[in-house]
Amino acid sequence: MLFAGEVKGELARIHPARACCRRAELIGLLHGGSGSTLRTLDHATARTAVHLATSLGMSVDPPRPSTAARSVDHARHHLRVELDPTLRAGWSWDEAPMCDRRAFLRGVLLASGSISFSASGPHVEFVLRAQRAAGALQALLAALDVRAFISIRRGRHVVYLKGQEEIGALFRLVGANRGVLELETARVGRDIHARLNRLLNAEQANLGRTVRAAHRQLSAISRLDGEGRLASLGAALRETAAIRRLMPDADLDTLASTLGVSRSAVNHRLRRIVELATNQEN
Repeated sequence: MLFAGEVKGELARIHPARACCRRAELIGLLHGGSGSTLRTLDHATARTAVHLATSLGMSVDPPRPSTAARSVDHARHHLRVELDPTLRAGWSWDEAPMCDRRAFLRGVLLASGSISFSASGPHVEFVLRAQRAAGALQALLAALDVRAFISIRRGRHVVYLKGQEEIGALFRLVGANRGVLELETARVGRDIHARLNRLLNAEQANLGRTVRAAHRQLSAISRLDGEGRLASLGAALRETAAIRRLMPDADLDTLASTLGVSRSAVNHRLRRIVELATNQEN
């Protein structure tokens, strides 16, 4: 199974060719944060920010470690990257071309997103500090036909995606090809498993019907034989009764092949034998 870190690693290795896309991805990295400082626990994301900024000719220092404002007992060590404060000036999602929008969402996913693959299905969520940023992200995804939902968890606003189709659409937009492949592989596996289950259930049901029918036929043959009426039946019925006794577990196709007649002919003969035994009993 693919791990979430591998998907983010693939995204971090994408280096947009266009300067506009590199700027859009940087802006996405800052989405939902405060000012022009990127805080991340992921080294690859921090390196991506530095690389993008440097490629745009911006002066940026290497990532610096810092400790989140939490108790020292379980402090989480973040990396800080100080970016150009004028980076966002003049940039608009509404006016951005599709390539910039894809890059922007890739930056948001790298900086604020979490991905998980489990037996219960894939899950993607973005944890943002501000309600406004969460609402904006939901609207941006909706503009690209990706439906997202918002919930509040421990004071943070969480934008999350439900369903393989929605998550697959997001992965395709941001260029997470390995994530798309993982989702497709899982879907094909589920389809094959469901098909096998249907086939096995149908086969089991057919086998059950065959066993029950064979039991009725053998009981009827034994009844007619015990009453001395089997020998008075026509040659075709006697031959069919003899083959059924020799092959008590065989299905109609096997009996038809042995007798050299059609399946429907065998079925008609056996039904007639059962009717004769039942009518005599009644």
